[in-house]
Amino acid sequence: NFLRLRVGPLLEQRFPRWRESLARAARHFAAADAGASVALREFLAARGLRAPSEAKLIDMLKQLTSRGARTLIRHDGAQLRVYRGKVKVAPLRQPAPFSAIDWKGESRLPIPSLEGELRFQRARGRGIDAALLDGRALSVRLRGKGERLRPDPRRPRRTLKNLFQEAGVSPWERERLPMLFCGSELVWVPGLGVDAAWQAASGARGILPEWCPVSAQSVVVG
Repeated sequence: NFLRLRVGPLLEQRFPRWRESLARAARHFAAADAGASVALREFLAARGLRAPSEAKLIDMLKQLTSRGARTLIRHDGAQLRVYRGKVKVAPLRQPAPFSAIDWKGESRLPIPSLEGELRFQRARGRGIDAALLDGRALSVRLRGKGERLRPDPRRPRRTLKNLFQEAGVSPWERERLPMLFCGSELVWVPGLGVDAAWQAASGARGILPEWCPVSAQSVVVG
């Protein structure tokens, strides 16, 4: 009543059509909320997840659009996280233990504990310089502490944290990416590339690694 009797007349003096503008804005927000609800329901269904109740759906949307860096929602045996406006889904389970693996020249190297496989292709002038690997073994390891990489020979060596941030790799994904090492030297990182010291020169024999995780889906949230 206070708003209607006191504030309303003041607004009308300055903005004669404020009631129409407010109603139009309300319709716009209602339509946007409805669209977001439908998008989230379809996204969950595509991942084989049950639709939540209306109340839980609204709560999920609030959390997912809050831009919180630590957003974590558990639903129907899965976890939903958001990073830079995209929602990603992963199984709700403890990560499987991982031990370092030696690469012995296979074209495909399945890594069940990381839910994917490494693939290797022969290439010319791209990837890891094959000549540098003569008599030397590559091993697959996870990220440790303080590793640096120089994927661009024109730029200095940088921390993986900075490179991952620049590439848009979410914090929880960084810890489960298989990286290639030769001894103590970091050679290749998925999504970042080959270190400049190991890159094949133009025309040289190269080995092109590719990390192929289990298919994942994401949706953009506003």
